Amino acid sequence: MSIGMKILFLFLDGVGLGENDPAINPLAKAEMPVLRGLLGGGALVAASAPWHGARASLLSLDANLGVPGVPQSATGQAVLLTGINVPAAMGYHYGPKPNPEVAGYLRNGNLFSQLRQGGKRVSLLSAYPPRYFEAIRSGRRLYSAIPLAATSAGVNLMTLDDLVSGRALAADFTAQAWHTHLGLPQTPLLTARQAGLRLAELAAQNDLAFFEYWLSDYAGHHQDMDGACRLMQDFDQVLAGLLEAWDDQSGLVLITSDHGNMEDLSTRRHTTNPVPALLIGSAEHRQRFAQHLHDLTHVYPAIMRSLPGNAPNP
Repeated sequence: MSIGMKILFLFLDGVGLGENDPAINPLAKAEMPVLRGLLGGGALVAASAPWHGARASLLSLDANLGVPGVPQSATGQAVLLTGINVPAAMGYHYGPKPNPEVAGYLRNGNLFSQLRQGGKRVSLLSAYPPRYFEAIRSGRRLYSAIPLAATSAGVNLMTLDDLVSGRALAADFTAQAWHTHLGLPQTPLLTARQAGLRLAELAAQNDLAFFEYWLSDYAGHHQDMDGACRLMQDFDQVLAGLLEAWDDQSGLVLITSDHGNMEDLSTRRHTTNPVPALLIGSAEHRQRFAQHLHDLTHVYPAIMRSLPGNAPNP
Protein backbone atom coordinates (compact mmCIF):
# COMPACT_ATOMS: atom_id res chain seq x y z
CA MET A 1 0.00 0.00 0.00
CA SER A 2 1.10 3.51 -0.63
CA ILE A 3 2.89 5.67 1.90
CA GLY A 4 0.42 7.96 3.61
CA MET A 5 -2.33 5.36 3.85
CA LYS A 6 -5.07 6.37 6.31
CA ILE A 7 -7.41 4.12 8.25
CA LEU A 8 -10.63 5.21 9.92
CA PHE A 9 -11.73 2.53 12.39
CA LEU A 10 -15.44 2.90 13.21
CA PHE A 11 -16.14 0.55 16.08
CA LEU A 12 -19.83 -0.33 16.47
CA ASP A 13 -20.32 -2.01 19.83
CA GLY A 14 -22.57 -5.06 19.87
CA VAL A 15 -23.46 -5.33 16.19
CA GLY A 16 -23.52 -8.79 14.66
CA LEU A 17 -24.64 -10.22 11.34
CA GLY A 18 -28.04 -11.71 12.02
CA GLU A 19 -31.07 -12.95 10.17
CA ASN A 20 -32.75 -10.87 7.48
CA ASP A 21 -35.80 -10.62 9.73
CA PRO A 22 -37.22 -7.14 10.38
CA ALA A 23 -39.26 -8.49 13.29
CA ILE A 24 -36.12 -8.94 15.42
CA ASN A 25 -33.29 -7.28 13.50
CA PRO A 26 -33.21 -3.48 13.21
CA LEU A 27 -30.46 -3.81 10.60
CA ALA A 28 -33.03 -5.54 8.39
CA LYS A 29 -35.84 -3.12 9.26
CA ALA A 30 -34.19 0.33 9.34
CA GLU A 31 -34.23 2.55 6.25
CA MET A 32 -30.52 2.63 5.33
CA PRO A 33 -30.28 3.58 1.63
CA VAL A 34 -26.61 4.57 1.80
CA LEU A 35 -25.49 1.29 3.33
CA ARG A 36 -27.73 -0.72 1.03
CA GLY A 37 -26.24 1.15 -1.91
CA LEU A 38 -22.77 0.03 -0.84
CA LEU A 39 -24.00 -3.57 -0.57
CA GLY A 40 -25.78 -3.76 -3.91
CA GLY A 41 -29.19 -3.38 -2.32
CA GLY A 42 -28.57 -5.81 0.53
CA ALA A 43 -28.90 -5.14 4.24
CA LEU A 44 -26.19 -5.55 6.87
CA VAL A 45 -27.20 -9.15 7.61
CA ALA A 46 -25.52 -12.54 7.49
CA ALA A 47 -26.86 -13.40 4.04
CA SER A 48 -25.12 -10.35 2.53
CA ALA A 49 -21.61 -11.54 3.35
CA PRO A 50 -19.29 -11.95 1.62
CA TRP A 51 -19.81 -9.00 -0.72
CA HIS A 52 -17.36 -7.13 -2.93
CA GLY A 53 -18.75 -4.12 -4.74
CA ALA A 54 -17.53 -0.98 -6.45
CA ARG A 55 -16.67 0.82 -3.24
CA ALA A 56 -17.20 -1.58 -0.35
CA SER A 57 -16.58 -5.15 0.79
CA LEU A 58 -18.43 -7.00 3.54
CA LEU A 59 -16.89 -9.96 5.35
CA SER A 60 -18.13 -12.06 8.24
CA LEU A 61 -15.82 -12.38 11.27
CA ASP A 62 -16.00 -15.03 13.98
CA ALA A 63 -16.24 -13.40 17.42
CA ASN A 64 -16.46 -16.64 19.41
CA LEU A 65 -12.81 -17.58 18.82
CA GLY A 66 -13.21 -21.20 19.87
CA VAL A 67 -14.18 -20.32 23.43
CA PRO A 68 -17.42 -21.63 24.98
CA GLY A 69 -20.01 -19.14 26.10
CA VAL A 70 -21.15 -15.82 24.68
CA PRO A 71 -18.58 -13.20 23.57
CA GLN A 72 -18.22 -10.18 25.83
CA SER A 73 -17.05 -6.60 25.38
CA ALA A 74 -13.81 -6.49 27.35
CA THR A 75 -12.25 -9.57 25.80
CA GLY A 76 -13.67 -8.89 22.33
CA GLN A 77 -12.31 -5.36 22.25
CA ALA A 78 -8.99 -6.55 23.66
CA VAL A 79 -8.70 -8.98 20.75
CA LEU A 80 -9.34 -6.20 18.22
CA LEU A 81 -6.76 -4.00 19.91
CA THR A 82 -3.99 -6.60 20.35
CA GLY A 83 -4.52 -9.39 17.83
CA ILE A 84 -4.25 -11.87 20.71
CA ASN A 85 -6.98 -14.43 21.31
CA VAL A 86 -7.49 -13.12 24.81
CA PRO A 87 -10.55 -15.23 25.71
CA ALA A 88 -8.74 -18.40 24.61
CA ALA A 89 -5.67 -17.44 26.65
CA MET A 90 -7.87 -16.78 29.70
CA GLY A 91 -10.26 -19.65 29.08
CA TYR A 92 -13.39 -17.49 29.13
CA HIS A 93 -15.10 -14.43 27.69
CA TYR A 94 -15.27 -11.45 30.03
CA GLY A 95 -16.95 -8.06 30.19
CA PRO A 96 -18.13 -5.44 30.09
CA LYS A 97 -15.12 -3.68 31.67
CA PRO A 98 -11.62 -5.22 31.69
CA ASN A 99 -10.64 -7.24 34.74
CA PRO A 100 -6.94 -7.15 35.77
CA GLU A 101 -6.07 -9.98 33.38
CA VAL A 102 -7.67 -8.30 30.36
CA ALA A 103 -6.14 -4.98 31.39
CA GLY A 104 -2.73 -6.63 31.45
CA TYR A 105 -3.03 -7.61 27.80
CA LEU A 106 -4.12 -4.10 26.84
CA ARG A 107 -1.29 -2.41 28.72
CA ASN A 108 1.35 -4.76 27.32
CA GLY A 109 1.25 -3.29 23.81
CA ASN A 110 -1.85 -2.48 21.77
CA LEU A 111 -2.84 -0.99 18.45
CA PHE A 112 -2.42 2.59 19.65
CA SER A 113 0.94 2.07 21.35
CA GLN A 114 2.46 0.00 18.54
CA LEU A 115 1.53 2.52 15.86
CA ARG A 116 2.76 5.44 17.94
CA GLN A 117 6.07 3.68 18.52
CA GLY A 118 6.32 3.35 14.75
CA GLY A 119 5.93 7.10 14.31
CA LYS A 120 2.28 7.04 13.31
CA ARG A 121 -0.27 9.69 14.23
CA VAL A 122 -3.12 8.08 16.14
CA SER A 123 -6.28 9.61 17.62
CA LEU A 124 -9.33 8.38 19.48
CA LEU A 125 -11.95 10.78 18.09
CA SER A 126 -14.64 10.06 20.69
CA ALA A 127 -15.22 12.95 23.09
CA TYR A 128 -15.88 12.25 26.78
CA PRO A 129 -17.91 14.66 28.94
CA PRO A 130 -16.62 16.28 32.15
CA ARG A 131 -18.59 13.93 34.40
CA TYR A 132 -16.82 10.94 32.80
CA PHE A 133 -13.40 12.25 33.80
CA GLU A 134 -14.69 13.08 37.27
CA ALA A 135 -15.97 9.52 37.71
CA ILE A 136 -12.66 8.06 36.51
CA ARG A 137 -10.66 10.27 38.90
CA SER A 138 -12.90 9.40 41.84
CA GLY A 139 -12.74 5.66 41.16
CA ARG A 140 -16.51 5.43 40.66
CA ARG A 141 -15.95 4.36 37.08
CA LEU A 142 -13.42 2.13 35.35
CA TYR A 143 -12.08 2.55 31.85
CA SER A 144 -13.55 0.25 29.26
CA ALA A 145 -11.09 -1.50 26.96
CA ILE A 146 -10.75 1.18 24.28
CA PRO A 147 -9.99 4.22 26.49
CA LEU A 148 -7.77 2.01 28.66
CA ALA A 149 -5.73 1.01 25.62
CA ALA A 150 -5.56 4.60 24.41
CA THR A 151 -4.49 6.14 27.71
CA SER A 152 -1.92 3.41 28.35
CA ALA A 153 -0.44 4.30 24.95
CA GLY A 154 -0.25 8.00 25.80
CA VAL A 155 -3.17 8.96 23.57
CA ASN A 156 -5.14 11.76 25.20
CA LEU A 157 -8.87 11.28 25.57
CA MET A 158 -10.88 14.00 23.87
CA THR A 159 -12.72 16.46 26.11
CA LEU A 160 -15.58 18.94 25.92
CA ASP A 161 -13.09 21.54 24.66
CA ASP A 162 -12.06 19.21 21.84
CA LEU A 163 -15.70 18.68 20.91
CA VAL A 164 -16.45 22.41 20.92
CA SER A 165 -13.37 23.13 18.80
CA GLY A 166 -14.20 20.44 16.25
CA ARG A 167 -11.35 18.07 17.08
CA ALA A 168 -13.67 15.27 18.24
CA LEU A 169 -17.20 13.91 17.92
CA ALA A 170 -19.81 13.02 20.51
CA ALA A 171 -20.81 9.40 21.11
CA ASP A 172 -24.11 10.01 19.29
CA PHE A 173 -22.33 11.82 16.42
CA THR A 174 -24.62 14.89 16.51
CA ALA A 175 -24.02 15.88 20.19
CA GLN A 176 -27.76 16.18 20.75
CA ALA A 177 -27.44 14.05 23.89
CA TRP A 178 -24.84 16.46 25.27
CA HIS A 179 -27.64 19.05 25.25
CA THR A 180 -30.60 16.96 26.37
CA HIS A 181 -28.95 14.52 28.80
CA LEU A 182 -25.71 16.18 29.91
CA GLY A 183 -26.89 19.78 30.12
CA LEU A 184 -24.04 21.17 28.02
CA PRO A 185 -25.72 23.68 25.68
CA GLN A 186 -22.40 25.15 24.54
CA THR A 187 -21.75 21.99 22.53
CA PRO A 188 -22.16 22.62 18.78
CA LEU A 189 -24.85 20.49 17.18
CA LEU A 190 -24.18 18.65 13.94
CA THR A 191 -26.46 16.89 11.54
CA ALA A 192 -25.60 13.24 10.97
CA ARG A 193 -24.27 14.10 7.52
CA GLN A 194 -22.10 16.87 8.96
CA ALA A 195 -20.74 14.38 11.50
CA GLY A 196 -19.70 12.13 8.62
CA LEU A 197 -17.93 15.01 6.92
CA ARG A 198 -16.18 15.79 10.23
CA LEU A 199 -15.07 12.16 10.58
CA ALA A 200 -13.47 12.24 7.14
CA GLU A 201 -11.76 15.55 7.89
CA LEU A 202 -10.31 14.35 11.21
CA ALA A 203 -9.30 10.96 9.84
CA ALA A 204 -7.30 12.69 7.11
CA GLN A 205 -5.16 14.28 9.85
CA ASN A 206 -4.17 10.88 11.28
CA ASP A 207 -2.72 7.58 10.18
CA LEU A 208 -5.25 5.76 12.36
CA ALA A 209 -8.38 7.51 13.60
CA PHE A 210 -10.61 5.45 15.91
CA PHE A 211 -14.21 6.19 16.87
CA GLU A 212 -16.19 4.22 19.44
CA TYR A 213 -19.96 3.99 19.00
CA TRP A 214 -21.49 2.24 22.01
CA LEU A 215 -25.15 3.23 21.63
CA SER A 216 -25.79 0.20 19.41
CA ASP A 217 -24.95 -2.19 22.26
CA TYR A 218 -27.11 -0.15 24.64
CA ALA A 219 -30.10 -0.42 22.29
CA GLY A 220 -29.56 -4.16 21.99
CA HIS A 221 -29.59 -4.75 25.72
CA HIS A 222 -32.77 -2.71 26.02
CA GLN A 223 -34.45 -4.54 23.11
CA ASP A 224 -35.43 -1.15 21.75
CA MET A 225 -36.45 -1.69 18.13
CA ASP A 226 -37.61 1.86 17.46
CA GLY A 227 -34.53 3.33 19.11
CA ALA A 228 -32.21 0.94 17.29
CA CYS A 229 -33.78 1.79 13.94
CA ARG A 230 -33.36 5.50 14.63
CA LEU A 231 -29.71 4.94 15.55
CA MET A 232 -29.03 3.01 12.38
CA GLN A 233 -30.88 5.50 10.20
CA ASP A 234 -28.79 8.29 11.71
CA PHE A 235 -25.66 6.19 11.19
CA ASP A 236 -26.64 5.79 7.55
CA GLN A 237 -26.62 9.56 7.17
CA VAL A 238 -23.24 9.70 8.90
CA LEU A 239 -22.07 7.30 6.20
CA ALA A 240 -23.51 9.63 3.57
CA GLY A 241 -21.32 12.49 4.75
CA LEU A 242 -18.30 10.26 5.23
CA LEU A 243 -18.56 8.77 1.74
CA GLU A 244 -18.99 12.23 0.23
CA ALA A 245 -15.65 13.37 1.64
CA TRP A 246 -13.66 10.14 1.81
CA ASP A 247 -10.78 9.60 -0.64
CA ASP A 248 -10.88 5.89 -1.49
CA GLN A 249 -7.40 5.97 -2.99
CA SER A 250 -5.66 7.32 0.10
CA GLY A 251 -7.46 5.47 2.85
CA LEU A 252 -9.70 2.71 4.11
CA VAL A 253 -12.75 2.83 6.38
CA LEU A 254 -13.10 -0.22 8.63
CA ILE A 255 -16.43 -0.80 10.38
CA THR A 256 -16.56 -3.77 12.73
CA SER A 257 -17.67 -4.90 16.18
CA ASP A 258 -16.71 -6.99 19.21
CA HIS A 259 -19.75 -9.28 19.46
CA GLY A 260 -23.34 -9.62 18.37
CA ASN A 261 -26.28 -8.10 20.23
CA MET A 262 -28.38 -5.47 18.48
CA GLU A 263 -29.04 -7.68 15.46
CA ASP A 264 -31.29 -9.96 17.53
CA LEU A 265 -33.73 -8.07 19.75
CA SER A 266 -35.51 -11.27 20.72
CA THR A 267 -32.96 -11.42 23.56
CA ARG A 268 -31.27 -8.93 25.88
CA ARG A 269 -28.09 -10.97 25.84
CA HIS A 270 -25.15 -10.90 23.49
CA THR A 271 -25.24 -13.41 20.65
CA THR A 272 -22.82 -15.86 19.10
CA ASN A 273 -23.43 -14.42 15.63
CA PRO A 274 -20.45 -13.35 13.53
CA VAL A 275 -19.71 -9.64 13.30
CA PRO A 276 -19.34 -7.58 10.12
CA ALA A 277 -16.12 -6.26 8.68
CA LEU A 278 -17.31 -3.56 6.30
CA LEU A 279 -14.44 -2.13 4.29
CA ILE A 280 -14.78 1.07 2.26
CA GLY A 281 -12.06 2.23 -0.10
CA SER A 282 -10.33 1.32 -3.33
CA ALA A 283 -10.49 -2.27 -4.55
CA GLU A 284 -6.74 -2.58 -4.01
CA HIS A 285 -6.87 -1.38 -0.41
CA ARG A 286 -9.82 -3.63 0.38
CA GLN A 287 -8.33 -6.70 -1.26
CA ARG A 288 -5.05 -6.41 0.61
CA PHE A 289 -6.67 -5.65 3.94
CA ALA A 290 -9.12 -8.54 3.63
CA GLN A 291 -6.45 -11.20 3.09
CA HIS A 292 -6.72 -13.82 5.86
CA LEU A 293 -9.45 -11.77 7.59
CA HIS A 294 -11.68 -14.42 9.18
CA ASP A 295 -12.03 -13.63 12.89
CA LEU A 296 -11.40 -10.86 15.40
CA THR A 297 -7.73 -11.79 15.87
CA HIS A 298 -7.02 -10.89 12.24
CA VAL A 299 -8.09 -7.23 12.44
CA TYR A 300 -5.03 -6.01 14.36
CA PRO A 301 -2.43 -7.56 12.02
CA ALA A 302 -4.35 -6.31 8.98
CA ILE A 303 -4.13 -2.75 10.29
CA MET A 304 -0.46 -3.13 11.15
CA ARG A 305 0.30 -4.43 7.64
CA SER A 306 -1.63 -1.57 6.11
CA LEU A 307 0.34 1.21 7.79
CA PRO A 308 3.97 0.84 6.65
CA GLY A 309 6.86 1.78 8.87
CA ASN A 310 5.21 0.60 12.08
CA ALA A 311 6.84 -1.11 15.01
CA PRO A 312 6.90 -4.92 15.28
CA ASN A 313 3.85 -6.69 16.62
CA PRO A 314 3.87 -7.20 20.39
